Amino acid sequence: MKINFDIDATPQELRTFFGLPDVETLQKEMMDQIRKKMLEGVEGFDILSIMKPMLPEHLLSVSSLQKSFWDAFTKTSGEAKE
Repeated sequence: MKINFDIDATPQELRTFFGLPDVETLQKEMMDQIRKKMLEGVEGFDILSIMKPMLPEHLLSVSSLQKSFWDAFTKTSGEAKE
């Protein structure tokens, strides 16, 4: 038996329904900071320094972030193909 549901809802309505926090103001603040740094000049701009307080310790290096994505993709698609 297969049952399909079509739900017509905005992202905000779904976040509210599932009880997820509204991160719109945080996202706007982050984008404002990134835009400000980019307008000041690319030299010395480090996106990781802005994102560091929001990332868990194991995701602070690019290689571990890539590994986390790779692990997530291979777990959902079955076995890793070499």
